[in-house]
Amino acid sequence: MRIVCFGPGPQFKGGLANYNTSLAKAFSEFDNSEVHIVSWTNQYPSIIPRDFIDRKSRYNAIKDTNIKVHYLTNYNNPFSWTKTAKIIKDINPDVAIFQWSIALQGLPLKYIVTWLKKHSNINIIFDLHFVVQKESSSLDKFFTKFALKHVPHFIVHSKKTYDELCDVLPKRQLNLVSEFDPKNKNSQVMHLYHPIYDMFNPNENFDVEAFKNELGLRKYVFLFFGFIRKYKGLHNAIKAFAELAKERNDVSLLIVGEAFWSTLDKKKWTTRVKKWIFNIAQSIFRKNTESEDNYRPLELITELGIQDKVVSVIEYVPNEEVYKYFQASDAIVLFYEYATPSGVESMAYNFRIPIIATAVGHFPETIIDGVNGYLADAHDIHSMAEAMNKIIKQSIDRTNIDKIAKEKSWHSYANAIVRNI
Repeated sequence: MRIVCFGPGPQFKGGLANYNTSLAKAFSEFDNSEVHIVSWTNQYPSIIPRDFIDRKSRYNAIKDTNIKVHYLTNYNNPFSWTKTAKIIKDINPDVAIFQWSIALQGLPLKYIVTWLKKHSNINIIFDLHFVVQKESSSLDKFFTKFALKHVPHFIVHSKKTYDELCDVLPKRQLNLVSEFDPKNKNSQVMHLYHPIYDMFNPNENFDVEAFKNELGLRKYVFLFFGFIRKYKGLHNAIKAFAELAKERNDVSLLIVGEAFWSTLDKKKWTTRVKKWIFNIAQSIFRKNTESEDNYRPLELITELGIQDKVVSVIEYVPNEEVYKYFQASDAIVLFYEYATPSGVESMAYNFRIPIIATAVGHFPETIIDGVNGYLADAHDIHSMAEAMNKIIKQSIDRTNIDKIAKEKSWHSYANAIVRNI
């Protein structure tokens, strides 16, 4: 059985690269499997002012596997799109799973998919991490429909995403299934969970208390982790924590992550040019979207007078150091303004840590009050502060989280895709 996982390879930063790599590893564990990661070399137009390469992690995610990685697809080079399609055809996989995470990639992905449909009989599945773009614009809506209408089969991680897919493709009969059947030529939509990342494992020998003392953390630690983007609601987390800190002196907020739009050297003329062009493009296509250049949530820490209770590590954390921050924390804070399935939520399950989230997007589907965390009103800071306090006063039984984590294995997820192939 040959399988292609198309998406960012292990050299890239972030949840999607981890996801695509973990999926490939899961397939590689099946008997007689041959797994290929076909990856981007550049995922976006060159004007986007961000460095997407993971230059810190030393951990080799595909060590001791037979996975073959092909870095081929350059968004800015259409000739590479043809080369990508031809190599996938030459591999001749039983199934090719494409990771869909941003509408802008609809242009090259539509080309690759339509070429493959014309020149091969490969089963093509798009793994949808969203349908409605977070900062939706007319261009995003165009590229989403432009690409997805040519895709035969899909995976979704929430009912909300399925409903959005139906809205985008109203003329398609999209049949919800629990596993893929290649003999069924109708459009199939597999509703599968977001699996638990297996590359982030707890360290049993880690001295949690020493680490907390080193950082100056108090008894109860709330963690905001990951890329700092406005929709992820760090400003909400800081405000809610400040309200909680008025009542309790034994709490800390730990903020760990990279400011998404601040990864390039701002002094370089190339960075300034990219930002200038990118801002013009945003003003044209995302007229109602506020630029994140001016998003400064960390300034709230001083404004609210909570400097002594907040620890900030504003940098990209190598994969092999992630466990420290999760093991030192009592809960993950996901006070999103709106949400698609979250990689940080998946990581929390892996460390058996409760989750506090706003009741937006898929979170009401995956977080059960009192079982694996608590939900808060997305528009009410007081509700968020109450949810944080509830984690302390009505602690979550971590055996509940352990049970959920075991139900979200990569093996079961991958098996649902290839069981009938």
